[in-house]
This record gives sequence, C-alpha cells and structure tokens, in this order.
Amino acid sequence: MKWQQALKDYQSYLRIERGLSENSISNYGLDIKKLITWLDDSKIHSTPIAIKPEVIQEFIYSIAKEVNPRSQSRIISGLKGFFNYLIFENYRKTNPLELIETPKIGRKLPDTLSIHEIDLLFEAIDMSKASGPRDRAMAETLYSAGLRVSELVNLKISNIYDDVGFLRILGKGNKERLTPIGKSALKFIKSYQYEVRNHVHIKPGHEDYLFLNKLGNRISRVSIFTLIKNLALRAGIRKKISPHTFRHSFATHLIEGGADLRAVQEMLGHESITTTEIYTHLDKDYLRSNIIQFHPRS
Repeated sequence: MKWQQALKDYQSYLRIERGLSENSISNYGLDIKKLITWLDDSKIHSTPIAIKPEVIQEFIYSIAKEVNPRSQSRIISGLKGFFNYLIFENYRKTNPLELIETPKIGRKLPDTLSIHEIDLLFEAIDMSKASGPRDRAMAETLYSAGLRVSELVNLKISNIYDDVGFLRILGKGNKERLTPIGKSALKFIKSYQYEVRNHVHIKPGHEDYLFLNKLGNRISRVSIFTLIKNLALRAGIRKKISPHTFRHSFATHLIEGGADLRAVQEMLGHESITTTEIYTHLDKDYLRSNIIQFHPRS
C-alpha cells in the first residue's frame, strides 16, 4: 500500500464512518502529508504498513525543531489516529507511535473580549453600507449564540425558530443541537433578511442559507475572518481576535454571570464537559482581579 492511497482511504473513513467535517478531514490529512514529505526529503523508502517506530521517532525529532509543543502534540495525535485506522483495517498489527509520548503542554486559555469591547466592535460596523445590516446580524449571532464560524456560514433560515428564540445548529461530527439566541440578534437578523437579503439575486442551491455575499452565494469563512479583523482595527482593539473569540467571550460572560456549566456545555455543543471547564479558569481570573481591586487589604 502506498502513502497516497492510504491517506485517501483514511480520509474516506473519516468522512463516511466518523462523519467529520471537511475542515477536520483536511487537518488530519496535513499531519500525514508532513510525514510523507519528510520521508521523501530524507530519501526513506518505507510504506505505511512497514514503517518502523524508529523512523517515526526521527520524524518527531525533526519537527520538534520547527514547531511548538502544542503543534507537535497535534501532529502526534493525528498520526496515531491514522495508524490506528490501519490496525482497524488489518493492514498493521501495531501502532508505531505507541511508545511515543506527546510533549507536556500547559492549558492555553482562550482570548476573550469584555462586554465593552464587544459593544465597540458592533459600533464599528458601518450600517450605511450595503453590507452593514448583514455584518451586524452576523456579529450579533456569533456572540448571542456562541456559534463556531462553520456553524454561522451554514446557518439556514429554516433552522431559525424566532417565535421561541432558538436556532437548530449542525455542529461538529454532524451533531445537532438547539441553542438559544437573544432578541437583539434576532432583531438584526430579521432586519437584514427583509430589508437587504430580499433584494439579493440568490444563486440556485443557496436559497435557504441565511448569510449571503453580494453574488448571492453562501458567505465564506474567509469573509467572516476578514470582517472581524477589520472591525477590531476600526474599534481600536489591539488583541488578536477571530470569529472564535466571540464564542469564547459568549461562554466566559455566561459563566461570569452565574450560568450553570452543564447548560453552557449544551449551548456550545461540547462533547465533554472538560472542554467547557476551561471557562471556569477564566472566571477565577476575573474573580481574583475583582478581589485585588476592591478588597481593602489588597
């Protein structure tokens, strides 16, 4: 079995049997392609079935000079998954990464925005432009519902239940969830939908997608990243932010306000509550800063 065929088969497995998104499948593929490129550059002729742990170890040593521990950990994890698939398909008996340990990494707390900074970003949107109502609706939805950028671009009109204030979201691994959305976000969605979107010539196949570009196609992830970056510049926010920063801020502000951790887990669509618990660390920092600021003996 050659590497390219093994990679193609693995990606089909991830798509069909694991139900992963195209973005996740692409990321897994990049990790394996790094190994394939290194083998070619090193003139090492070894197949996915025959490659030995010593060769993998050499590869890990080589990438350690180029990438940080977090990236190393991700690459090792990606390769372990690939070779576990080969074992599952009876191509191999053992995983060559079985004894390779991932580097120790600290838990990185995500960047968040204060409520004031969120307001500054919203105010930086030029509502006089044709794209203004759409951009405001997208920013409000990201923050109000804590959506991933992929969930925002795939949001459909038929999945908005404005009478009860909920969105039906298709999240990671094609898992559906209902997440509440605030009245402010719904107001801007309706304003965009009826005052702007109704006048767009929509391309066939995109009729149900809520957010469209000027050509009538579903808006792209890149467009949303560019929008958030430009808004931060206009608002004078120096933090490095992305659409995901709205999601982190959504969760942090909920927990700071006393929301139940399980409820936040459900709203974010986290499979494990351990993922959601990172926001309790942010909340402790928030509490500590308040104690230092206001306690008379601090």
